[in-house]
Amino acid sequence: MSDYLIAPDPQAARLTRAVTGTDHSGAEVSISVVEERPLTIFLNAQEVVTAMTIGDYPEYLAIGFLRNQGMLRDDDVITRVEYDDDLEVVVVRTESQTTYEEKVRKKTRTSGCAVGTVFGDMMEGLEGLSLPATKVRTSALYALAATINTTPSLYLEAGAIHGTVLCQGDRPLVYMEDVGRHNAVDKIAGWMFQEGVGPEDKILYTTGRLTSEMVIKTALMGIPVLASRSGFTAWGVEIARQVGLTCIGRMRGKRFVCLSGAERLIWDMDPDAVPDEARKSARKAAG
Repeated sequence: MSDYLIAPDPQAARLTRAVTGTDHSGAEVSISVVEERPLTIFLNAQEVVTAMTIGDYPEYLAIGFLRNQGMLRDDDVITRVEYDDDLEVVVVRTESQTTYEEKVRKKTRTSGCAVGTVFGDMMEGLEGLSLPATKVRTSALYALAATINTTPSLYLEAGAIHGTVLCQGDRPLVYMEDVGRHNAVDKIAGWMFQEGVGPEDKILYTTGRLTSEMVIKTALMGIPVLASRSGFTAWGVEIARQVGLTCIGRMRGKRFVCLSGAERLIWDMDPDAVPDEARKSARKAAG
């Protein structure tokens, strides 16, 4: 879609595969299923992690993962990003040759689909964090939800996938998808780092649950608002309140619930003026 800087391409050949099966009536059917493949990420000469991903935007995924793990700092200069499609390896090279052996040894498996991994102390970097006091109009939230939920995507085409969208005001900017919500967020973070895009006036929208990992990643990216069609976890809400992140879930039609940071909201639209979400047969993302 022309309004996006990056939008999903549900027809991309490498991202899905046609698989033949049998439906509930015994008839043979062919459906699109999402591909998933390993991607090994290196920081300079050090292997950091192997992630399962659909395989698009590997460079952004690698940079964003390293950025969200605190292995790339704001002042780090990336000299090259090398991706080998045959080896399924991406190497991020920087001017500084910092090593993170201890951080890599201490890792936490998260609740994210496709097995998310957080290295080091999960709460590292949150102490003293101050997020922008950007205001958000409820009319913008309704407009974003309507646009994003009708955007052609793998989420609608094949299911079993999560989408994350970087937004500004009522405009969605970059829409990334992956088998794990954490991967989709990391792609957004990698794009922002490479393009020098600031987080101050941004909203992060996701189709997945608002877990502790999603809240932590959003906060560390400096984005003040996180919204989702899905629900919350208790720890996710607790952390959002601690860091002052606006956390909005269950966004469907005219309805939503804000469990943290409601002071950023400007109630400029009557919910009764918003149409109910149309019933549709779109596949839902797994998890």
